Amino acid sequence: MLTATILVPLLGALALAFWPNPGERTCRSLAAAAGTVPLILLLAVWLGFDTAAGAPQFQWVENAPWIPSLGIGWRMGIDGIALAVATMSALLFVVAIAWPADTQGRARSYYAWFLFLEGVSLGVFVTLDLLLFYVFFDLSLVGLFFLIGRWGHGDARRAAFKFFVYTFAGSLAILLAIISLVLATDPLTFDMRELIARQPLAGMDVRAALVLLGFVVGFGIKTPLVPLHTWLPPAHVDAPGPASAILAGVLLKMGTYGLIRIPYSMMSATFSRYALALGVLAVVSILWGALVAMAQRDLKRRIAYTSVNHMGYTVLGIAAAGALLAGDQTARQLALTGATVEMVAHGLITGSLFLISGAFWQRAREYDLQAYGGLARVAPRLTGLTILASFASLGLPGLAGFVAELQIFVGTFGVYPWLAAIGLLGILITAALFLQMLQQLFFGDLPRRWADFSDLGRVEVGALTVMGLLIVAIGIYPAWLLTLIDHASALLTGGGG
Repeated sequence: MLTATILVPLLGALALAFWPNPGERTCRSLAAAAGTVPLILLLAVWLGFDTAAGAPQFQWVENAPWIPSLGIGWRMGIDGIALAVATMSALLFVVAIAWPADTQGRARSYYAWFLFLEGVSLGVFVTLDLLLFYVFFDLSLVGLFFLIGRWGHGDARRAAFKFFVYTFAGSLAILLAIISLVLATDPLTFDMRELIARQPLAGMDVRAALVLLGFVVGFGIKTPLVPLHTWLPPAHVDAPGPASAILAGVLLKMGTYGLIRIPYSMMSATFSRYALALGVLAVVSILWGALVAMAQRDLKRRIAYTSVNHMGYTVLGIAAAGALLAGDQTARQLALTGATVEMVAHGLITGSLFLISGAFWQRAREYDLQAYGGLARVAPRLTGLTILASFASLGLPGLAGFVAELQIFVGTFGVYPWLAAIGLLGILITAALFLQMLQQLFFGDLPRRWADFSDLGRVEVGALTVMGLLIVAIGIYPAWLLTLIDHASALLTGGGG
């Protein structure tokens, strides 16, 4: 089942790559069909996932030997955290593929790269082999590099190059850390379950600290954390809207998911020792991201910097959850659950905002906020869906962002109260920057040149409505999501299943 979630989109990409001269509609239909299969499979896994007390952490496990001498195998399996993030990612890929896009006469390769990116991205979340994790993690850079470089606008090639070099450097740091971690095991194994059980670097203070640093740098670039974030704004600004949605909604989650799955789980004592430093870095990212976002006139750059802010919330929750020597287990579990909900919520919310920014570019070729105004008169559907996504992003009660941030801050107050208090300032700044953005875009006088500004089409409204309904569903009745995530977070924080 989990293997099929990876192979089906990859086979779809292969079929498109060798299909002679298919039409754009055919390419899009095939991509949508192949991209939807993983979502259906993951929903089936969700329905069959056991969240009862005493149920194993990793379920739906598939195992086949690959390189037995090194302890490497085709290992697939999933826990509640991975399942929640993977399902959100699969949905976002379906929406991004269905979104109307200017393929510039290269529809076959455009949709093939999207399917390739979907297959390797889901592989990151469902694999239980550390080498396969690295392979999928690295291959995701290739897919997005081509989507930005070939279908972007502005200085897209430079943005794609900077994205690849920065994130590939982070991948190399992760590879060195993985090798050091695995070499501490006897016999050698890349099985994540074994590494979690063995804690191979426990008691090796200096070596363990260097390995943790490698993971934090590598995953910190991907997340991204300040000051490792500078590749993100140009990549977002010059990428096509659907690629920006995948970058924010899926690829950034690989950084925070990687922190939970590897150093948090496999080096718990070392992670605990440096959790406070990671929490401080997260708060810096929260405040810096919000302040810099507020100063941006460019719509896409503003949304890009809010990702730095929101991923800072996620890392703050992970840091609080990993502080084994401070706070009680309930607070740490709340923080980890909140961090995971934030990953899901941010994917839905910011993915929607980047699709909306892509709609602005398609219609007006303009991101400057001060060039707009009064669009509520001519584009009511665009206005309503943007307001929903913006209010969710600023943490309005009743929407998904509030559920995530509430748990993160309640949990963090039980561990690092002063960090939580400082981090709360980020929510206030975020509210101000989104309200200002909405005012500049949709209210006031309508410039004459936007009198014929077209509203969202049927496909665009349908895609954003699905995302919006999930944002509201999580905000109003989050139990269906929290039950799944709590099963894993309880086990990871020592509270049992």
